[in-house]
Amino acid sequence: KTTLTIALLFLINKASAQTVNSVDDLQPTEAFDNIHVQKIDTDSLSTTFAIWVKLKVKMHKHVNHMENVYIVEGNGAFTVSDSTYEVKKGDLIVIPKNTWHGVTISSKNPMKVISIQSPEFKGLDRVLKKD
Repeated sequence: KTTLTIALLFLINKASAQTVNSVDDLQPTEAFDNIHVQKIDTDSLSTTFAIWVKLKVKMHKHVNHMENVYIVEGNGAFTVSDSTYEVKKGDLIVIPKNTWHGVTISSKNPMKVISIQSPEFKGLDRVLKKD
């Protein structure tokens, strides 16, 4: 009984453990042509990614979830719905679910962002906009 209790406490603690990451230290894990996505953490409520973009992210929407994008490095033109914004390091873009969005990079170096998507992102509800 004691062993079972200890095992359950360990699992509960492990499941609720928090993660601390230095955003500045995040680097792509491999060479890439345009976009590199690195999952940082996920659960049923949200998924957090580090994303690097060299050229652009085509217009798309997520039917079932919202996204928050925080720009860590780089700049560009970020379109949300019918509006385009010049964005830079330190900017936060809040994208409601089912809203068209995309970005074109204007900086010499790739744009690095932290993307938090809610609920958990499984890659099933991304719809690309037809040109």
